[in-house]
Amino acid sequence: CTDKRVNLVTKDLFKKYRTAADYANANPKTFEQEIRSTGFYKNKTKSILHCCRQIVDKHSGKVPNRMEDLVELAGVGRKTANVILGNVYNIPGVVVDTHVRRLSNRMGLTTNDDPDKIEQDLMKLFPEEEWTWLSHTIILHGRQVCSARKPLCQKCPIESLCPKIGV
Repeated sequence: CTDKRVNLVTKDLFKKYRTAADYANANPKTFEQEIRSTGFYKNKTKSILHCCRQIVDKHSGKVPNRMEDLVELAGVGRKTANVILGNVYNIPGVVVDTHVRRLSNRMGLTTNDDPDKIEQDLMKLFPEEEWTWLSHTIILHGRQVCSARKPLCQKCPIESLCPKIGV
C-alpha cells in the first residue's frame, strides 16, 4: 500500500501499541481490523505479531541493530532491515524498494532486477556514508519526478545525466 495509507493507519496504532510486547500480545482478529485498509492484512498481522513476539523473546523487547538478526525476524527482509539500520541506528545501508529498483535500472546504475543484486551494485558505486541518504533521495525522486508511468523528464534536475533506459 502507499506510504500515505501506512501513515494514516500507524497514527492510531502507535497510540495503542507502544512496545513490541504490546504488539506481540495483541488480539490477532482486532489487529487485522485495525490494519485492514492496508491490504493483505491477514498476512501482515501474522508477520507483525510474530516479529514482535520474536523481538520480545529473543531480543528483550529491543529491535536488533544487526542485519543478521533483523532478517531472521518474521516478515523482515534486507529492504526493511536497511531502513531500520539506517534510520534508527545510523548504520548505512541501501534500501531497494520499487522506486530504487526502477530508477537504478532507468539511470543505468545496474542491469539487475533482483533487489539484493541491485543493492550490491549500488554499494559499489557510492561511498558507504551516502547509502542511507542515497536511498531516501532516489525514493523521493521516484515518487515526485521519475514515476513509473509518466516520468517528468522536462522537470528533472539530472535529466542531462540520465540515459533514460527503459523510459
